[in-house]
Amino acid sequence: MDDHLDAALRALSWNPATPSSVLLRLLKLDHRDVRRTVTQRADLPLEVVDAILADPEPRLRQEFADSAAADPAQRARLVDDPHPKVVLALAIGPTPYRRPVEPLPDWAYERLLKNPDERVRRETVVSYVVPARVLASLADHPDSDLRTASCRAWEELPDATRELLLQDDDLKVRQAAAMQVCREDAERMAWLVESLGNSWPVNEVLRTGRLSREFAEHRVAQPRPVSVAANPSLPPDLVRQLAVDPDPYIRLVVSARPELTETERAAIDYTVEPEARLDMLDWVWDAREDVEALRRCATSAHTWLRRSAAVCPALPPDMVELLARDEDFAVRLLLCEFHPEPPPELLLDLYLHGSHRAVEMLITKPGFPSAGLAARFLDSPDPRRRRLALRDPALTPEDLDRLSREGLRGPAAQDPRLPPARIRELLADPDLVGSVAGNPALPVEDMHRLLYSAGVPA
Repeated sequence: MDDHLDAALRALSWNPATPSSVLLRLLKLDHRDVRRTVTQRADLPLEVVDAILADPEPRLRQEFADSAAADPAQRARLVDDPHPKVVLALAIGPTPYRRPVEPLPDWAYERLLKNPDERVRRETVVSYVVPARVLASLADHPDSDLRTASCRAWEELPDATRELLLQDDDLKVRQAAAMQVCREDAERMAWLVESLGNSWPVNEVLRTGRLSREFAEHRVAQPRPVSVAANPSLPPDLVRQLAVDPDPYIRLVVSARPELTETERAAIDYTVEPEARLDMLDWVWDAREDVEALRRCATSAHTWLRRSAAVCPALPPDMVELLARDEDFAVRLLLCEFHPEPPPELLLDLYLHGSHRAVEMLITKPGFPSAGLAARFLDSPDPRRRRLALRDPALTPEDLDRLSREGLRGPAAQDPRLPPARIRELLADPDLVGSVAGNPALPVEDMHRLLYSAGVPA
């Protein structure tokens, strides 16, 4: 298969208008990438799902089990698949970047948790999408790993069950239970730090757990007490001590504490570098539904507070407008990435002028502007800017035809507003067939012709 035809088949596999008849033929191809792309599509017709689930090759079923776009009820049909790798893939589930995943039906999780394969049971309970009600049912399970997972559903558990988990015979279960109460229990917090040793959760415990006076003094005396510097229960005199610590990062962490006034923050010698990668402040995220708290953060002189506020979807519209003009690039970028309604002009401005790789994704945001882009960018010498003209619903047929002949032939070839005759004309160009095959307006008979060219029978 030549490269041009290969590109066309790949484009057909993701073309949103590709019908069932073509998708079913694509599944017959000996082309792993094309077949996988079909399994990852959203809103797959039932007949295509049936064909995937009936495919003799477990790889295809495994990839459908891993689809973030598939209907969870359809993925759940794989719960009793005869191939262990398929069931394991279903238990692990999809993990798309910054996109939520719908959970499987409860009955599917119940079946996975009864699977004889220990790996399937383990992967099921560590999945972040398993509903709390399912995890809560595992509190008295004979398997200690499943009891450990039940602690993540702490709010769903009755007091008597919580106490049993806190006193469990298994150390990991006791640790998981103590993690849920250490914010109010200084004794269990100290025990957790000791029992966890150097494992990864210890920093979270030090950052959030209740500190006794004795324990706080001991930790502040240790080298680089970063996590304790952020702990909300750190006594005020120790906060003042760390505010003048020789370590600039310790001072930065202290400067972002919730109880400080703007004057107290300004008195600390801290710096936020423009390129500094700072995690979301715990206390701001905890207050993400508190509009007044978000206002205080959004209007703060402290960059870290403003960055954290920008991530919160409940940020009120006037604060969104304020942060859209923020001097810090990261504040503006985070606002575009996380707020449900960032200003359209901000999206466009960052896309045009931002140097961070994340700005390329902004064009996929629903609020990215479209009206007026043709007038602004149609004749731009920069192809990246000129391509924005294709987003404009008012782009004239004449200008679209011109773009399909010069400079932007590939992107314009995917535009469904092209007349059918022009689409077929471009389809005849070997260099453009891969682009035209992704055009939703491509006639179905032409899709089938491409498959015949690849030797795929009807």
